[in-house]
Parts: sequence; structure tokens; C-alpha cells
Amino acid sequence: MFHKTLARVALLCAALASNAAWAGGCPAHYVEGRLPEIRNPKLAPATRELCYGVFGVMHSGLTRTPLWSAEFLKADNVEAAQGLSRENSFHAEPKLPPAERAELSDYARSGFDRGHMAPNGDMPDRRSQQESFTLANMVPQDGDNNRHVWAAIEGAVRKMAKREGALYVITGPAFLGKNLRKVGNVLVPSHLYKVVYSPRQKAGAAWFIENRADAQPNVIPVAELERIVGIELLPSLSEAQKERMLRLPKIREKKRGA
Repeated sequence: MFHKTLARVALLCAALASNAAWAGGCPAHYVEGRLPEIRNPKLAPATRELCYGVFGVMHSGLTRTPLWSAEFLKADNVEAAQGLSRENSFHAEPKLPPAERAELSDYARSGFDRGHMAPNGDMPDRRSQQESFTLANMVPQDGDNNRHVWAAIEGAVRKMAKREGALYVITGPAFLGKNLRKVGNVLVPSHLYKVVYSPRQKAGAAWFIENRADAQPNVIPVAELERIVGIELLPSLSEAQKERMLRLPKIREKKRGA
């Protein structure tokens, strides 16, 4: 009897440890509290989870960018963010080792924007806004792409969040092909993606776009994006659920020069 009790305790401890790993440090930002799972072994080394007020990041010390930034985007946060003026405060992430993080000098005169993954425009207060300007939440992004088509995607997500009440959003880079380049020590992504999952409709979809000027986004199922990037982005859902498409708005770019 004593040995059976010990065995049950051991099983319970193992289950608790497994659930802790499964949930991560900031589960509120993820569908059913479950973090994405890295399937491509090349992406797995030197990863660190960073938790902020309204978003979470999985940072890569190899690329010196996020592998993803995740938000549970609520309608009231979007409303609060609309009344907040932008205060740029780009900064290196002090929680990361210097050998793994991006520095402001990496982006200086690089020709690339410091592109937010969790957008400043989603941040409901000054503290969250300041957190969003960490370089751990940035990738080198083509400036034309960032300021026009990508800005239009971000705006469309905010409109959806106000209509739906809340959305789970996962945004990140993809590093595809053999001809990737760096700015300073930071790897430049070939593509960008934004996953949107509606808990009300129990459906999701993703925008996927090349990181270049005049690129046009493709809308694809979450399951297809997971195969492309080598990360199971919504691991709490079945394959059939990830094939079910949420209708995403048609993107109309912000006018150049506006």
C-alpha cells in the first residue's frame, strides 16, 4: 500500500511537471494555455520564453529575433490603445544574454525597419507600449512592407478583435531558403506570418507574406503554415480544426505618402 501511494505521488508530480512545461510561463496569451511546439530542430537551440503584460515571446538566440510573439487581444485593449499616443522607446532586452540578443547598433543604417511582431498599436497602456519596443519583439523588416501592407494587416486584426470580442494572435518570422542575410548579428526573415484564432467561431487562419516591398499576403490554413515554418503554432487543436478556415478581411494597403 505504501509503495502504491508513492507511485501515485510520483505520477502526480510527473503530471504537474508536464503540465508546467506544457503551459509555459505566460499561458494566458495562448489557446487553452498551450505554447507552440517547435518541430524543426534547427530552431530549437537557445530559445527563451519572455513574458510581458499583454503578450509573450519565444526568443531565439540564434536568429536574435522572436520565433513568435503571442497575444490574447481583447476588444477593450484595442479601444484603450487607440487613445494612446506613440512613444518610440526601442531598446535591447536586458533579460537576454548579450551574446543572444539584438542591439540597436545591429539595425543602425541597415536599411531595414525594426518591425514589431506584437504591435505597438495593440498596447493598452504606457507600460505595455514600452515593453513592445524591446528588440526581442522585433525582426528586420522591409520598410515598405512594414509601413503599408503589414500595417494594414495589423489594422484589420484590431477591427476583427473589436467585432469578435477577443482573438488569439501569433505573429512571427519565417527563415526559408539558403540565401538568408544578416543585419549586424540579426538574421533577416524571408517571410512573416500572423495567425488569428477566434475562440467565438472556433476557427483560425493566417496571413503569410514575403519580407519585401510590394509583397502581397496569402491567406492559408493554420495547418499549412505550421508545415512551412516547422512550428506547431496551435498545438491544442486537432489537424481538422486547424484546416477549418476563419474568414480574414481582404487587405487594402495604407496609401503611400499618407
